Amino acid sequence: MALLECGRNFHHPISHVQTDKNSMTPLERRASIGLAGIYGLRMLGLFIILPIFALFAETLPGGESHFLIGIALGAYGLTQAILQIPAGWLSDRYGRKPVIIVGLLLFAAGSFIAASADDIYWIIIGRVIQGAGAINAAVMALTADLTREEHRTKAMAMIGITIGITFSISMVLSPLLYHYIGMSGIFNLIGVLAFVSIAVVLWFIPQPAITRFHSDTEANTGKLAEVLRNKDLLRMDFGVFTLHAILMSVFMQVPFILRDLGLDAQHQWQVYLPVMLVAFLLMVPPIIIAEKKGKLKQVFMLSIALAAVAQLSILFFQGSVWSVALALLLFFTAFNVLEATQPSIVSKIAPLAAKGTAMGVFSSVQFLGAFFGSAMGGLLMQVYGGNAVLLFAVGMLLLWLVVASSMRAPQALLTKMYHLPQMGEDAAGKLRLSLAQLRGVREVLVVANEQIACLKVEMSGFDEDAVEHLVKGE
Repeated sequence: MALLECGRNFHHPISHVQTDKNSMTPLERRASIGLAGIYGLRMLGLFIILPIFALFAETLPGGESHFLIGIALGAYGLTQAILQIPAGWLSDRYGRKPVIIVGLLLFAAGSFIAASADDIYWIIIGRVIQGAGAINAAVMALTADLTREEHRTKAMAMIGITIGITFSISMVLSPLLYHYIGMSGIFNLIGVLAFVSIAVVLWFIPQPAITRFHSDTEANTGKLAEVLRNKDLLRMDFGVFTLHAILMSVFMQVPFILRDLGLDAQHQWQVYLPVMLVAFLLMVPPIIIAEKKGKLKQVFMLSIALAAVAQLSILFFQGSVWSVALALLLFFTAFNVLEATQPSIVSKIAPLAAKGTAMGVFSSVQFLGAFFGSAMGGLLMQVYGGNAVLLFAVGMLLLWLVVASSMRAPQALLTKMYHLPQMGEDAAGKLRLSLAQLRGVREVLVVANEQIACLKVEMSGFDEDAVEHLVKGE
C-alpha cells in the first residue's frame, strides 16, 4: 500500500493541550501503533497462506484443477481491488471506525468459511468475502484524522514498515503453523485475529474529533481522469500490477518444486527463513542509493532485471534446494526493493492535489495484479505445466522492463507539510505565489479552508527558513 506525506488539517482530540511540534503526542503514538497493528494483522491474514496454500488445496475436492487453486489463492485480490476505493468513500460518510469494523467482520466471516470448507469452491467463497473486507483506505484516512501534519509521515511509515515485516514473518510462520494446526487452524486463527483487531479499534484507537476527506490518503472522483491520463503514473500502475502478479505466480509453482526436491509443506520454512532474512538485509543498500544518491530509476530498472534473472534461474536450475533457494533470494531481494521504491516514485510524480487518488488507483491495481497472477499461474500450470508459469513471469518482467525504460527519472524531491493560520482565499493565493518563488520549491498546494500548505521541494537547496516565515505570516 502506498504511503504519502502530504495531508489535511484536522482538529486533533488533544489540540487544546500544549504540544511539542517536533514529537508525537501520546495519543498520536497510540493511534499510529494501533492502526499499524490492525493493518499488519489484516495483511498477515492475506499473506500467511501463500507458501503452503497450493499444496493444501491440491488435496481438496476440486483441487485437481490448478486453475481453481489459482482462483482461490487470488480471489481476495479481486474484491479488494473493486471495493477498496468505495470503502474509503463510505468512511467519509459513515465514519472510519464503523467501516473498519464492518470490514474486519467480513474478513473474519470469510476466514471462518474458508476454515470449514470441505472443497475448493467454499474456499473461493471464503476468500472472496475476505477481500470484501477492504479496510485499507479507511485505516489510512483514520491515521490522517488522528495525526498532525508534521507527524503524518512517521505514522504512515509505521504502517509501511509493519507491512514489510508482516510479509517476511508470514513466509516463515506459514509452514510451521500448517504443521501444527493445519490450514483450517490457520484460517480460524486469522478470523480470531480479526476480532482482536476490532477490539483494538473500539478500545485502543482514539476517536477523531472530526472526520473529513484527506487528499493524501483518499481517492477523489474529480481527480481520476487526471490520474488515468498521466503516462508516468500508468507506468507505475502497470509495474505494481506486474510485481504482484509475479509474486502470486511464484507461489503457484515454487511450493511444488520444493516438494519434489524432498521438502514437504511443513518443512519449507527451512528455505523461506534464511531467504527472507538475507533478502531483508540486502534490500537496504539499494534503497539508500536510490533515495540518497538520486538513483531511483537505475535501482528500479536493475531490480526488475534481477527479478527476471531469478525467475530464469528457477526455470533452469531447479535440480537442488540450494539453487532454488538462491534464486528465491534474488527474487525477494528485488521484490523488496521494488515494493519499497514504487510508492516513493508515485509520491514524487503525482500532482499534490491528486496524490490520494493516484495512490488509491495504484493500490487497487496491485490487488488486481495479485488476482491475475494467481489465476493465470494456475491456468498455465494446468494446461502447459509448471515451467510455463516461470516463462509467464519472465515475459511479464521483460515487458515491464521495456515499459519502465521510457519513464522519466524521478526528481530528488521531498514533500513538506505546514499548518497555516486562518486566511481567506485571496491571502491563500498570494501565499501560494510567494511560496512558489522560493529557492528549491517545485510545486505548491495551499488549502485555505483547511489551513494547510503542502510543498514539493528539492532535497538539497531548499530554503526551509523562508517557508517557515511565510506560512507564519511573518
